[in-house]
Formats: sequence, structure tokens, C-alpha cells
Amino acid sequence: MTTPVTGASPAEETAPEIIVIDDVTKRFVVRKDNSLKERLTGFGRGRKHREDFWALKGVTAHITAGTTVGLIGHNGSGKSTLLKVIGGILEPTAGSVSHRGRIAALLELGAGFHPDLTGRENVFLNASILGLTRKETEERFDEIVAFSGIADFIDTQVKFYSSGMYVRLAFAVAVHTDPDILLVDEILAVGDEAFQRKCLDKIRSFQEQGRTIILVTHSSGQVTELCDWVILLDKGEVKYEGEPNKGVALLRENLEERRQAAEGDKVDEIMGRGVIHDVRVYPAGGQPGDEVSPGSDLVVEMDVEHYDGLDDWMGAIQIDNTMGQAVYGTTTKRIGLRLPTLREERTVRFTFKDVRFGTGKYFLNASLMDFAGRHIHDLPQVTSFDVPYYEYAVGAVYAEPTAEDLGERSGRPA
Repeated sequence: MTTPVTGASPAEETAPEIIVIDDVTKRFVVRKDNSLKERLTGFGRGRKHREDFWALKGVTAHITAGTTVGLIGHNGSGKSTLLKVIGGILEPTAGSVSHRGRIAALLELGAGFHPDLTGRENVFLNASILGLTRKETEERFDEIVAFSGIADFIDTQVKFYSSGMYVRLAFAVAVHTDPDILLVDEILAVGDEAFQRKCLDKIRSFQEQGRTIILVTHSSGQVTELCDWVILLDKGEVKYEGEPNKGVALLRENLEERRQAAEGDKVDEIMGRGVIHDVRVYPAGGQPGDEVSPGSDLVVEMDVEHYDGLDDWMGAIQIDNTMGQAVYGTTTKRIGLRLPTLREERTVRFTFKDVRFGTGKYFLNASLMDFAGRHIHDLPQVTSFDVPYYEYAVGAVYAEPTAEDLGERSGRPA
């Protein structure tokens, strides 16, 4: 992993620091005596049945006003714990967090709601927790309910709500408290697609207004689309702080290393030892590093080897854009190429005819797999290529646009 980098996020240099996280450490005590009997028989034996778990270890970061920050990392890396420390839900074991302005936190589904109260009553309860007066809540109540889209159920006890209804109402209250800082923990993963889009639009409007947003999500697309700064956590420590696309790439590498470590023995037992030594990408007639212009043929070469011999195998290529979205993928099996037994190192060449990718950078993922689709060796984002700037359009697809004015339409039906 990359050496930790700490510092201020890239808002305007004149923007003040709104959150300062200074050497924050958080310890939890994990009990190892699971049953009541074990606790009774182990009573008084000190720390024998307890273990310290360090969720955060010396985390330091300075966040400037108007920045949207993504907290990323694998499960258990400390993202949610750090968000709760920032929001004042948890006290750090050591270190400190200071902030300026009102915080609205969406940390857990329905947090701040009482199940026996109605949606209407919980709006007033949750709004008061987030700092609104009753008069302010009354003034914004209709807008909150309209945003949530659950007006028909606003006088129903929330214990009868679905998880999506919880999220709708909780998010609606939080974003109408006029926060300076919005903390969001995976809340956008719940709810239907239309409501998720409404939430994302609200977040964008907050960004335009210069609000500060800290977002925990496992969606790399949300990170690259919404965030202008990321903090990558691993085992409670900051491993990278900086540009979102690089942070997402480092996270993918880390997750792939973990997956291969966890599954390596199993794969070796089933299919022996295979490896991709190198991957190269270049436009036909060019060399690695050359730009790939629309209309070019794209060449990808994989050098592969299997130390024990593998009869039924295939090579696979996936091309991702900078948001981590797959824009193209294929395998030698799909193409209909039957490959000979793999032992000594050999090269497989893919040629993609007349490619028309839109402007930007694209990343190559390469895989060596058996015919059942089991991954023997993967190289995520092993290399990349660039498509030159095209001033007339944006997106992952190249097409030459034209437009014409057809004039005013008469006789349009009312």
C-alpha cells in the first residue's frame, strides 16, 4: 500500500478548516466469554476473557469547508467508527476531533427514531436532536414530508415502516436542518433507485452551496462521482489521503490482495499455480503509452504461465473508466478461441477492432481463469491507456454529434 499522506483537502486555499481530526485512537474491549456460564465461571479473572480491539490508530486529517470527503476501506477498516467519532456519537480513546457549525448525521437506519411514535412525532423528535426548534420544524414540516414521499404513512407508528421508509424520513429530516456538515454512512444503499437519485441530487445541491459532506460508501462510483477527496483506511490507520480515483484504485488492489490471500490455498488445491506475468495495451501499429484515438484497433497482450499445467483455461479482459464502471469486457472463451494446455509462459493477444471510447483514462483488468469461470490469477487495473480530448462531447462512448434547429412547431395539441 502507499505510504500514508495526511494534510488538508483541496478546497480553495482560502477556505477555513471545518473539521480537525488530531491523532484519534479508538479502542473497544471484545469479550471472549460468549455464554452466561462462561461469564460467571470467569468472573474476577481479569483480562483473560477480554481482548482489546483498536478500531482507529492515530488518525489525523484536516478537512476544509466545502469539501466532499469519501471514507473508504474494507469492512472493519474503521470507516463507520471514525464517522461516529466525528459526529460526537463515540468518544475517542485518545486524540481529539473539533469542528465548526451544525452537524447532521445519518449514521444508522432510523437512528433518533422511537419505534412507538408516529412518523410525524419522530420528525419533531429527530429534528430537535439535530438542533432545530419546534417552530423551525413546523415551518419545514411540509417540505420534509414532501421530500420523503411517505405522506400517506406520516401518522403511522414507525415500527411498521419498511427500511426504505425509515431512510426516506431520516434523510428528509437531516437535509432540512440546514447543516454545515453532513455525515452519511451507507444510507444511500437503501431505498429505491428514484429516491437514491433524489438523495444524490440533494447532496449535489449541498455541494453547490459550499456545505461539507463526509460520505462512507462501498460504491466506488459514488466516491469518484461525488467526492473531491478520499481517506483510505486499513485496520484503523490512514493508508492514503488524496485524489479519489487513485484512492479507489488502491482500495481495489488491497481488496484483491486480501481475496487472493484468502482463496489462494483453495485455488492451488483445485487448479494448481497459475500467474499473469505482464499485460500490455497499445493502439495497433503503436506502442504502450500511446494515446488510443477513436477508430483505432486496440491491442492487449497477456503473458501467462501455469507451473503444474492447465488444460481448460481462458484469458479475460475488462476495461473500466475512471469511475470504476466496466465499459467493455470479453474472454477468449466468448470469442471462441480454444487454447492449448498452459504450462510454459505464452502470450495471448486480444485485438479490439475500431474502438470508440470517449475522452479520458481507461484501466485494464486481466484475469486467468478456468473454463468454469474460477479465477486463478487477477491483475486489477494492471495498466491503462488514454483517449485524447474531444471538445464536442463527454462520456464513455465516442460519437460525432450534429444538431439542427427545426423551427417553431405549429398546431401542437394542447
